[in-house]
Amino acid sequence: MKKGLAACLALVMCLSLAACGGTEQETTEETPVVESVTVRVAALKGPTAMGMVKLMSDSEDFEEDVEDFVDAREDFERVTIQSNLYDFTLAASADEVTPGLMQGELDIACVPANLASVLYNRTDGGIVTLAVNTLGVLYIVENGNSVQSMADLAGRTIAASGKGSTPEYALRYLLSENGIDPDTGVTIDWKSEHSECVAALASGAATIAMLPQPFVTVAQTQLPDLRVALDLTEEWDALDNGSALLTGVVVARADFVEEHPAAVEEFLTSYAESVEWVNANTAEAAELIGGYDIVDAAVAEKALPYCNIVCITGSEMKDMLSGYLQVLFDAAPASVGQDAETGEGGLPGDDFYYGA
Repeated sequence: MKKGLAACLALVMCLSLAACGGTEQETTEETPVVESVTVRVAALKGPTAMGMVKLMSDSEDFEEDVEDFVDAREDFERVTIQSNLYDFTLAASADEVTPGLMQGELDIACVPANLASVLYNRTDGGIVTLAVNTLGVLYIVENGNSVQSMADLAGRTIAASGKGSTPEYALRYLLSENGIDPDTGVTIDWKSEHSECVAALASGAATIAMLPQPFVTVAQTQLPDLRVALDLTEEWDALDNGSALLTGVVVARADFVEEHPAAVEEFLTSYAESVEWVNANTAEAAELIGGYDIVDAAVAEKALPYCNIVCITGSEMKDMLSGYLQVLFDAAPASVGQDAETGEGGLPGDDFYYGA
């Protein structure tokens, strides 16, 4: 983004110098302006927002630089600079994001993978998936040493959040595949946010929890003896079902994609660069993450290597996501948005996968 701005400003300089080659009477006094699309983006306080922090930071710098430039060059010939501007929202849960997306108050959002399919069905195809942004980040943690396998969860109570989205359906599927009825063979104590699970572990109200990173690391800073008992990505892979466990995706309103294709492409390019930078610059990324109050910087630095932050697009995204949704659909059609009474909805069509 900064390189793009530099190129634009260089163009303004060249045109201005050319204008100065004539007489003073020939020089125009119109002010350079910025014509851009303001993209309203929401992400959850976790790996999805962590991968976006470089884009968030760069977008703030971009707006400041453009304002300073325009203010300082009022005598320049009028030149149009085109680039995205962003309005970011950070939320604690998907429930805070869904209404804004469905009501047109958001353009792009990071949501749980299965929720993208649910929203596609609820909006009659009004949601498009742009990218897979987070692979498996779910873990079973225990303040003890009794859980060594999925079978050891039988009869136990698990504190968890994410009911109705990827965490619930992934856990239910893995329990079922390991011979445990998720309704009768185990007790799942659903919390509204991941932070509530951490609080339950810290207070002793829970000894076992399902948590994603970076909240595993958050919990371990408060409870040094807390151990990662099971990596649910490894448990999923062990089933050899032809799919991968996904956590999150980036979606957009279909009408926004249709109206602003260039803005969508620019967002994906900038987002991919942000993800690459975050994964390659852990310490610097952690400082930004702490600055945006996503999680503490020290926690972020420890957790980032385990957050599986990616930006997978196009046909690879479609193959990965469609395989995952198929597994969920076979296990529980409602998990991808099929109506239990009418049977309407189900697996998304090809128009759900942007650029595939």
